[in-house]
Amino acid sequence: MPEKSVKRTAVIKIKDDGAENTSDALAIEEPLEIRLEYCQANNRKIQNVSVTMRTPGNDAELAAGFLFTEGIVSNAKDIAGIEHCFIACAENKENVMEVKLAEGIVPNLRNAERNFYTTSSCGVCGKGSIAAIRTVGSFNDQKEYQISINSELFYRLPGILRKQQQVFEDTGGLHASALFTITGELLLVREDVGRHNALDKLIGAALHKNWLPLNKTILLLSGRASFELVQKAAMAGICIIAAVGAPSSLAVELAEEFNITLAGFLRDQRFNIYTAAHRILLPIHENTY
Repeated sequence: MPEKSVKRTAVIKIKDDGAENTSDALAIEEPLEIRLEYCQANNRKIQNVSVTMRTPGNDAELAAGFLFTEGIVSNAKDIAGIEHCFIACAENKENVMEVKLAEGIVPNLRNAERNFYTTSSCGVCGKGSIAAIRTVGSFNDQKEYQISINSELFYRLPGILRKQQQVFEDTGGLHASALFTITGELLLVREDVGRHNALDKLIGAALHKNWLPLNKTILLLSGRASFELVQKAAMAGICIIAAVGAPSSLAVELAEEFNITLAGFLRDQRFNIYTAAHRILLPIHENTY
């Protein structure tokens, strides 16, 4: 991530033996507006579709990933170009991304049943239902790729991720999403102040690399597994999700609906499997059922 992802501020640090004036690193949070440019009935249209609070960096990936995981575009070929919008207020140009759609592509905005103002903590405000996601997913009917992963492999993943979280080490204030091969090789990491933004950046990068569907990978989330994160993973064809934190009840329901292996509380050499346990080879133990 660029240096603009972090800023320093003066603080007073309190310790048992007193107080001192020092500085602290903060993760930057700024709004990003995503605009679409496309032609419909020979008329050029520019439409605002989202404002999200994010950490600057990988903005083109964030825009592409957001449009794909929300079902607004179907694949990378739908996008002709992405660039910062040079609008009248020059100081705001880095916070507006304009996505130009390919000729003949009209965005599928009917299926985006949500409030398009999102915050860093909420990425799914107004989403209709689990059923709505099934109508826009590109890989819902794909044949399952047979995967068998030793449970011990999962223990290594958080440590590998932590070594790659450069901004987190400075600030302690960012979420991360990471993509691994089924043998534990790190493929991509993206960070953001918003957990859904980090995943959109990750999926956007994979979209640009023509890696989708991501049905031969493991997605690792640095925090909890919420509904919107499982939804975005399902859109990308991901079938294994491991989270350092807890899943929500709706995240588990969605994972079960889409046959996604969902693991949570991945830390201290342990984790829980909530759905689709058939992809994980369990250790042999007398208390394993």
